[in-house]
Amino acid sequence: MATRKPVIGITPSPVEDVQPHGTFVRYAMSANYTEAVEAAGGVPFVIPPQSGNIDDILETIDGLLLSGGADVDPALYGDEYVHERTYGIFPLRDQLELALVREAIAQDVPVLCICRGIQLLNVALGGTLIQDIPDQYPTDIEHSQHKAGIPADQPGHTVTVTPGSLLAETYQATSINVNSFHHQALREVAADLVVNAVAPDETIEAVSRPGSTWVLGVQWHPEMMFRSHSEHLKPFQALVREATARRDKN
Repeated sequence: MATRKPVIGITPSPVEDVQPHGTFVRYAMSANYTEAVEAAGGVPFVIPPQSGNIDDILETIDGLLLSGGADVDPALYGDEYVHERTYGIFPLRDQLELALVREAIAQDVPVLCICRGIQLLNVALGGTLIQDIPDQYPTDIEHSQHKAGIPADQPGHTVTVTPGSLLAETYQATSINVNSFHHQALREVAADLVVNAVAPDETIEAVSRPGSTWVLGVQWHPEMMFRSHSEHLKPFQALVREATARRDKN
């Protein structure tokens, strides 16, 4: 009998779907996420935001991927002010992901966090966010590269990687060309996290959590780039590798 591939749970985004017969909430994500997980050797498993039993979810999956999406509720990191460009707050998703990532770490489930995911991770562990980079952190770097007409699968800027970090180990690089699609970023980094990479303007681009549980967060979208730039499959391969090791150990 063939060895079972590791199951990677992925959180989707809620999308309001207005139809002639009513308005519905659909849970959606880019196929790039599932395709990247499959290309890395895992089996993608979508976790809907209303899922209530965290233990049951974590018993089902071997690894967790927090995907990109709309903004995290500023109240969750102590900010009473909601910036006019903060958008798409969905409390059910916030609450599920907060609970999931905290318990995943407690249960030694490996976690990869992408874009919104790195921000959610930081908030879950006590950090804060910049709500709008153009307004609150003016910079010459364009962090929303579509505004400059750069395709999603092409790099918008580079990041400098901290030597010896989990990101350096994952990519085997000291500099990475990345894409960029975010108007928010990490402000105060949670005490349990360490910075792994920064953009040329010092915007935080990657973090990890030291300890026994494999936890990596990146601000870019490697799932959009892995076909045209093969190095961006590496974080998914690392997640699948860690998920396999945990499954085999248990």
